[in-house]
Amino acid sequence: MTVEFRIVIPARYASQRLPGKPLREINGKPMIEWVCQAASRAGASEVIVATDDKRIADAVEAFGGKACMTAEDHQSGSDRILEVAQSMDWPGDQIIVNLQGDEPLMPAVNMTQVATNLATRDCAMATLHKRVDLAHVRDPNLVKLVHDQQGRALYFSRSVIPYARNGGSDTYCGHIGIYAYRVEFLEIFNALPPSELERSESLEQLRALEHGYAIHTDLAAETPGPGIDTEGDLTRAAGLLG
Repeated sequence: MTVEFRIVIPARYASQRLPGKPLREINGKPMIEWVCQAASRAGASEVIVATDDKRIADAVEAFGGKACMTAEDHQSGSDRILEVAQSMDWPGDQIIVNLQGDEPLMPAVNMTQVATNLATRDCAMATLHKRVDLAHVRDPNLVKLVHDQQGRALYFSRSVIPYARNGGSDTYCGHIGIYAYRVEFLEIFNALPPSELERSESLEQLRALEHGYAIHTDLAAETPGPGIDTEGDLTRAAGLLG
């Protein structure tokens, strides 16, 4: 099934751990260029970088990409994406894939997969997960999830879920931070107040679940390489991107 979708890449200059992260070079190119190159292979009708910093917009335009300037006071990437959708006057049924600006190692097939899953499932949002072993599951920076037999997410947490009372499984579901949604739901989501679970776990997707909206999750077609948060991540990415 061929699905029409757009990819929007939120990219902020400010980062506590890695300032100017989108412009940090990996093998001679800014990270945001690697992200856009990955997105360009996914079959999207358009790829746009949503940024609040002219330095990022200028870098994107320098390598032939498309950037959209957005307000500086957005609290999340979804807020920034909604501004792009509204400024572009996209219709309510337009499918958008939210690809993080620090994911240069996200396989293009995963972007197509999450858009297709949204189009073919009864859900407000779609996302992906990967298998995680017991050695890594206790890391609070790795978000875990559980889902029902139809792939609907039941919960996301920084804690280990499910709790293994009797020893449990040696594999868990680790969330991959890529999303697909339609403009009409993004408008609804943006108007919802932050929920108690969202504030407790610091996970925005819990707002959707707590307000009764379904999130579909699927095992990613390809496990992505690591996102970029530290200097060490930049070094690892350089080796993986060649």
